[in-house]
Amino acid sequence: MDETVLDAGDFSTWLRDMRAALRGERGAEVPCDGCNACCRSSQFVHVEPDEHDALAHIPRELLFPAPGLPRGHRVLGYDQDGRCPMLVDDRCSIYDHRPRACRTYDCRIFAATGIEADDELVARRVARWRFTFADADARATSDALRACASRVTGRNATERAVRALRST
Repeated sequence: MDETVLDAGDFSTWLRDMRAALRGERGAEVPCDGCNACCRSSQFVHVEPDEHDALAHIPRELLFPAPGLPRGHRVLGYDQDGRCPMLVDDRCSIYDHRPRACRTYDCRIFAATGIEADDELVARRVARWRFTFADADARATSDALRACASRVTGRNATERAVRALRST
């Protein structure tokens, strides 16, 4: 198992950018460097009704009504091996047209919140991320985020991490 430390970047910059991504103002810019653990981790991908470009590039037979959400919301499932069906030759075949959920997904959220990812592949990647802190205020913000995350509830690790981020 590769245990090389990965530079997650400056914490305050990441936090500002991640919050902007969650508000829909931008996508997440993750230094994946060839990692596609999130695409191989048996995750359903939520596709919202207004995502016309993504919907036009995903075969209809791969989309299913999203449980508990209004009509028009869909999920993209995964294959028998837990892989996104849009992952072809270990690359996203619709990268420029991928759903918003994929555009905003950043596994560093688990490193920032201290919440363990639900999937082992993602968790192994997360264990390698290390943020830098410009000053004591940045470190205090990180500590506050982790403290908040320890109290947040949700259906899964991603939901808990996002809720913690939005709560601080």
